[in-house]
Formats: sequence, C-alpha cells, structure tokens
Amino acid sequence: MIKQSHQTFAETLLFVLNTLLVFLLIFGSHLVIPQWLQPVGRMHPLLLHFPIVILMMGILFEFFRFRSTFKEEALYQNFTTVLLLLGSLLAAVTAIMGLFLSKEAGYTGNVLQWHKWTGASLVFLSSAIYWCRNYPWYKTWVAKAGAVVAFVCLVFAGHYGADITHGENFVLGPVIHRSGAVPVDKALVYQDVIQPIFESKCVSCHNDDKLKGRLLLTDMEGVLKGGKSGKLFVAGSPQLSLLLQRLHLPLADDKHMPPAGKPQLTDDEIALLYLWIKGKPNFTQKVLALPVNDSLRLLAASRLSPPTNTTEIYDFSAADEKKVKELNNNYRVVQQIAKESPALSVSIYSKSNYTPKAVEELEPVKKQVVSLSLNKLPVKDAELKTISKFTNLRRLNLNFTDISGKQLSELSNLKNLKELSLAGIQLKVQELEPLLSIKTLTELVIWDTGIKDTEIQQLKQRHKQVNFVTGFKDDGVPLKLNVPQIKSSTVVFSKPFELVISHPIKGAIIRYTTDGSDPDSIKSPVYTPGMIISSDVTIKVRAYKAGWYGSDIVTINYNRNTYTPDTSIIDNNNGGKMMIDKELGSFRPFDGKWVGVPFEMVIHITFINPVSLKTIGMGCLRLNGQQILFPAGIEILGGNDKRKLTLVGSIKPAKPLKDDPDKRSLFEAKLTTAAPLKYFQIRVKPVKPQSWFPPQKTASVWVDELFFN
Repeated sequence: MIKQSHQTFAETLLFVLNTLLVFLLIFGSHLVIPQWLQPVGRMHPLLLHFPIVILMMGILFEFFRFRSTFKEEALYQNFTTVLLLLGSLLAAVTAIMGLFLSKEAGYTGNVLQWHKWTGASLVFLSSAIYWCRNYPWYKTWVAKAGAVVAFVCLVFAGHYGADITHGENFVLGPVIHRSGAVPVDKALVYQDVIQPIFESKCVSCHNDDKLKGRLLLTDMEGVLKGGKSGKLFVAGSPQLSLLLQRLHLPLADDKHMPPAGKPQLTDDEIALLYLWIKGKPNFTQKVLALPVNDSLRLLAASRLSPPTNTTEIYDFSAADEKKVKELNNNYRVVQQIAKESPALSVSIYSKSNYTPKAVEELEPVKKQVVSLSLNKLPVKDAELKTISKFTNLRRLNLNFTDISGKQLSELSNLKNLKELSLAGIQLKVQELEPLLSIKTLTELVIWDTGIKDTEIQQLKQRHKQVNFVTGFKDDGVPLKLNVPQIKSSTVVFSKPFELVISHPIKGAIIRYTTDGSDPDSIKSPVYTPGMIISSDVTIKVRAYKAGWYGSDIVTINYNRNTYTPDTSIIDNNNGGKMMIDKELGSFRPFDGKWVGVPFEMVIHITFINPVSLKTIGMGCLRLNGQQILFPAGIEILGGNDKRKLTLVGSIKPAKPLKDDPDKRSLFEAKLTTAAPLKYFQIRVKPVKPQSWFPPQKTASVWVDELFFN
C-alpha cells in the first residue's frame, strides 16, 4: 500500500519532528522566532483540522486492530499503518507551528500551557503507538489503552485550543451556565447588555490567555484601559471612539474588528455600543434607570426577558372582541396588553382629528382599559370626568394636553392608578394633593409644569413612596473635557522620539508636568508639537478649555533602553523573555507582562558582543493588599566569564510600610565599572512576610522589564 522507501523516509521525518518538538519545548522560552518564520506559525489553525481527522480514524482503527475479523486482513492493517503514520507526521508539524505561533504577542496564560502540553503529548503518544505497534509485547490491551489515552489527549487539546481561539468554554458553553436572559427590571446596561456582546464577539481574542493588541475585554477595568492602539472609546463621542471606528471598517481591512472569518456584530449590537458610548458609559446603571423613551433602553429591553413577577391578575372579564375591533381606527389603537389577558391598552393620536368623543366612545370597555395615552392632544378639563370612570386604569399619559389642573381632583377616583404623566401642563403644587392621596400611585411625571424646585423637594419629603420625574434641567454646569489622546504608544524606547498629543475638542489646551505633580491650568507648561523624549520620564497631561471642566489626568511612563541583551534566562521560571520584550506591566499582576516569585529571583543576561553600561534598571510592582512588595535588595554581578562574576552594582529599596500606596517603580543601579562586559547576573531578593499580612501569607516580588543604558 505504501512503498518501503517512502515509509522509511516518513518514519525518519517523524523522528526528526519529534526531536525538534522536544527541543522547542525545552528551549522555546529562550528563542525568538524571526519575522520570516511567523507565517509558518500562523498556519497552525489552518492545518490542525486535517491531522485531527486522520488521527481520530487511525486511533479508531487501532482500537479494533486485534479483532479476529481484522487481524488477518492485510488491507485493514496497512490502512491503519498509513493513517497513524500520516496523522502523527501532520500532528507533529501542527504542534511545531503552534509553538511558533505562541511566541507572538498576545498568547499567554494557563490555557495556552494546557493546550501546548496536551498537543505535544498527543504527538509523542501517537508516534510511540506507531513505532511500538509491531513489537511482540504490543497486545490487544496495550493497543486499546494507547488508543483511549490518545483520544483523551486529542479531545483536551482541541478543547483548550477552542478556548484560546473562541473564548472560555466554547465547546461546552451552550449547555452549561445558561440561565437565560436577565429580567429587564434587574438588568444592568453594561453587565447584562454590553458585556454579553463582548463575550460573544470579542473575548475570544481579548482575554487573559490571548491578549491580542494588549486589549482585555473580560472585565470593566480592561474595557476602560483600552489596548495597544489606545482607549477603546471617547465617552459621549462614538464617532471619535476606536471601537466604533474598527467595527465600521471594510471587512477586508486588516484592522476591521472582529477579523474576517469571525462572527460579526449584528446591526442591533453595533447600535447598542453606539448608544452606550454616546450616553457616556456607566458601568453600574440599570436599564430601567434610563428615560422611558431612550433608544438604548428600548433596544436593550428587546434583548432581555420580561420583568420578574409582573404578571398581574385582573378581576374583570375580557371585553367583547367585536366591540374592541370596532373601536380601532386610524387615530385610536385598542389592544390587549398581553396574550390571554383581559386588560386593554389605548393610544389616541392625531391632534387635528381629536374630539372628546374619542374618549367617550371607550365607555363600553372602561372596565378593561388599564393604560390610556392622550399625549399632546387638546384634552380639556371636562374630559377628566369621563376618564375618571376608567376605574381600572394603571397608567395615564396626559403630557402636553390642554387641561389646567383645576379639575385634577376628578382623577382621585382612579384607585388603581400607578403611573400618571402631567409633563408640560402648568400646575400649582396644591392641585397635586388629591392625586397623591391615591395609595397605589408610584410615579408622577411633573417636569416643565412650573412647580418650583423647593416645592418639588417638599413633595418628595412628604410622599416618599412616589417617584417624582422632573426631567432634565440645564443649570449651566460646564461639561467635562475628554482626556488628551497620546499617540506615542511605545513606552520603552532606544532612540529619542517626538511626543505626539492631541485632543478631539477644538481649542482645548493641553498642559503637562514631568516632576510628578498634577498639571494645573495656569503654571504648568503648555504642550506644543515637537516635544522630544530622550530619557526616562513620567509625564502627566490634562486638557483645559474655557467654559469646560478640565479633563482627567493621563499619566504615562517612558523608559529608555539603549541595549537589548541577546538572551535573558530566569532560574526556575520561563519568563526570561518578558524581561526584555519592551512591554511594561499594568497594575494587574496577571496581565501577562509581569514575572512574580515568592523567592529570590536570579536573572542571567548575555550580550554576545560586550557592552559598556552605566546603569541597569528594573521595573517592580507594589500591591500591599496582594502581598506584592518591592524587593528587599537587588544585586548586579558582571563579567566576561560566567564562572567569575563580581558585584558591579546594587539597589536597596526602602523598608515596606503597611500604608504604602500601590505603585510601579523603576529601580536603577549605577554600575561601578565602565568596562565592556558580556555576562550579567541580577539577584532580586524578596522581603520577609510583614506583620500586617494575613496568616501564612508570604511576600513576592514582581518584575516586568530590564533597562540597559
């Protein structure tokens, strides 16, 4: 079935690929994949489906190989051999591609490690089955056991790979942890409407294990922080927001999000994001806290389940269907509020066609009407007597009608009334008192009624069970400026560069400081184009404009790194590469940019060509609440012989205190020699557990980058 020469070549290739895979697993953390080889790694998702199918068939055939029906069948045996050999070869190639791909930015976390090792185990196990299957000791139970274990490895490798590509629990997600849509009365705008969009369409590439573009969309902090390209949104300005810009790019554009081939956002989902940003994102606001006719509320409610416990039982029978049908015309709509419900909702339109008869004609169904809207119609005081006969009314809208308020007491007969809208009607506060005697009343809309603010406050004090809706009042309070946009995203640099800062609001002035103080609107320097960054600096910027509140302060650290080592290795840790990747960590220790250990950290640095250094710096994190403290000390040894290194510099940070604020600091040591050196050893010593630590908690040291100047 397969030529012997071809089989020998394939077997040799399989051995070579297994050897290469072992080498990459052992030394991969010290390797840098050249740019020309990156396309090979990116073919990993393209190729992996083929070996999965081949191996599944080979494993299945191997499981039944020793059955009497197949044992002497040459075609079956040869076909199984080909499947196992081909499947193992392709699996090995795919695993190597995956290791290449994992070296790119954005792939971190435990899921990646599980995927890597289950995939590699599958390659080794399938190869072992192929090589051992003709030995005398390879019996039925060995074949079955090997097939079962290989199948388990295959399932788990696929599961973890799917989690990386499509998000957590992609395979089992549809059948677990699904409790249905959240009731609209309990839903939060961000948590239950916006975040589910990110979860379904964005989180597969922007999670803790696959941090594409350094953008994390699994929680509020990540959404607010943004990613490598900047902030995700400009509050109140969707047209200026990176999120909306990327969504509206042509699908073929490399920067379009989600990428082509991934599930795209629907028009409703894009509209929800647009409206959320336009309304200035609030992460704790309830859906029902939005205005009743707000577009975001209406669209969000359509995606949520009905309110909990809102099914009301009515003690009246349904109206005659024929009569209800007769009452419907071009300016009046009469309909059931819900299927099988006897209650009716009535809306009357057309100001020019309205007459009092439009209300009087509803008397045959007055017991069934629970909602009546007469918004912006020329309703007079006389009609209030007719309306008062609708004793089962729960909701009544009289906004901008022609009633005067003198006959509002007629409505006090509506003992079931819950919501009453009187916006745009000139009223006196005493005219509301008869209405407020209705025990069921929970909402009264009285904005633009001429009632004074002090009177409204008194009403609220006396009738706390009623929600008085007073609408928006322009009190002349200035708006707050958006934060300045810093275009220079590279925070670790080797050569001086121009700092570019802009602001979307025309006429805004950007002021900055470099001494750690907050910028003010008078004394702080004004940013002008052409500002050059040439050394370590912490810059704080803030925008100002007459008639506006100043923006929030944006702080950014720039660190110079003149030389990049050829290798960086950490004892008992595979994070050496992160020490020289020119990416700084945030205040989230598990963002994939920090290396943390509870013991002494020893970092081995090698320059192939000796360098003359003046300083070596190290970025460290302090989070007292998580027992992450600055080092007790840092020692730097150097030399041109690995076995004979001498002390060339040291740092002694201040003793930790319980109330120390969370902080990221750069500790820099001046070297005692300017001689060119090849090897450096950096010893980072943790502090002892402090008295304020929880019981049995130890201190750890977290480092994110080394700087050589």
